[in-house]
Amino acid sequence: MVRDRLHVVMLPFSAFGHMIPFFQLSIALAKAGVHVSYVSTPRNIQRLPKIPPNLATFIDLVEFPLPTLQNGVLTEGAEATTDFPQEKVEYLKVAYDLLQTPFKQFIADQLPDWIIIDFFPHWAVEIAQDHNIRLVFFTVMSAATSVFLGKPPGFFFLSDQTPAWRSPESLTKPPEWVSFPSSVGWREYEAPFVLSGIYADGVSGMSDAARLTKVLRSCNAFAIRSCKEFEGEYLNLHEKLMAKPVISVGLLPPERPDGTSKINDESWRKIFEWLDKQDPKSVVYVGFGSECKLSKEQVYEIAYGLELSQVPFLWALRKPTWAIDDSDILPLGFSNRTSSMGMVCFGWAPQMEILAHPSIGGSLFHSGWGSVIEMLQFGHPLVVLPLVYDQSLNASLLVDKHLAVEVERGKDGSFNRDGIAKALRLAMVSDEGEAFRVRAREAAAIFGDENLHQQHYIGQFVEYLKHGSHNME
Repeated sequence: MVRDRLHVVMLPFSAFGHMIPFFQLSIALAKAGVHVSYVSTPRNIQRLPKIPPNLATFIDLVEFPLPTLQNGVLTEGAEATTDFPQEKVEYLKVAYDLLQTPFKQFIADQLPDWIIIDFFPHWAVEIAQDHNIRLVFFTVMSAATSVFLGKPPGFFFLSDQTPAWRSPESLTKPPEWVSFPSSVGWREYEAPFVLSGIYADGVSGMSDAARLTKVLRSCNAFAIRSCKEFEGEYLNLHEKLMAKPVISVGLLPPERPDGTSKINDESWRKIFEWLDKQDPKSVVYVGFGSECKLSKEQVYEIAYGLELSQVPFLWALRKPTWAIDDSDILPLGFSNRTSSMGMVCFGWAPQMEILAHPSIGGSLFHSGWGSVIEMLQFGHPLVVLPLVYDQSLNASLLVDKHLAVEVERGKDGSFNRDGIAKALRLAMVSDEGEAFRVRAREAAAIFGDENLHQQHYIGQFVEYLKHGSHNME
């Protein structure tokens, strides 16, 4: 097939923590003149950010309907992990695996130069091999997480069906191949659940460990959302120990918003008017995204902690499934008691516009890698409260680099209002926290450097895609 530009097909897993980074990588590649076909299901594609008009001819959004299951467990319109309670996500995985049939036909028709996949669609390996198409595994996690998770030389989860991790305890400290000081690891209270989550076959019949191992064994290269300016020690170790190319694609920071003029929602206009009246860098932004399903006790302790801290706040809170009505979401009287110092908004929030506002001075959040990048792009000190997945590993990394204060937890993982208030005051107002605030401002020079991430890192990645070799200097 004769074509005038490189053609890459993107295949992320149906979780927004994966789909958004794949979309951001698509945008970055399109800026470099690469033709991208981004594959997902209809409702997921509808919920993606808008493609900039000047890149519309470079990106095709390819919709494959999510197959239905006979047990009827998948409700109409539920196509991403955020649409399901945790116990039903396994059924989404089953339906997702059925996408291999239309995907196989699409690849046969298009014959792209490369397929860039997530850890989940292991079946893309055979599809790529059948058509002699090269394959990149793109991880949406930090380099520290990637170094921690797999076992060298291949960084596989499974080696001849032997688990790389044999006990929960082994997940709580850096592995022996990490040759520099690091505290990256899961907490004791979460390690047993992480271990079972990695190695359990589940309803789909194939564990995440087996999927990732197969993809890692078969891919031509391993691409990672990071940069040497921030995670140099982990990336250098990964390159040294991995038996194939490890390519940094940069941090893929989202484009900075040009003010709030495009915010048309009246309730949000009022919230930004409130922000305009606050002192510079005085307000903490609180947000835990769509994947973290906070319990009633957790929501209440966060609320009481905000009140106790006396730090002005803006809290973007997803309406919990346990709430009977809006009045049940927050502690009785909380809104009245804090009306002069904070605001709570339910549902979607324009996070980038919020983070860019001069009144925002810090963030309390779950330490998901995408959110870390967004927040440090603006130089905000971080208060981290990791809840699921790789968030504890990111939190450890940020604490090691003196960019975050972690909320204190009990041995069972519980936290309370005093821990929330203490961490907020340290990061936002106390003299002892000034070092965090200085480090965060310094980090913004790296995280917000569009030339570094687009021209340098994406430029190198595109050169690899064109020529099959890379120079990571």
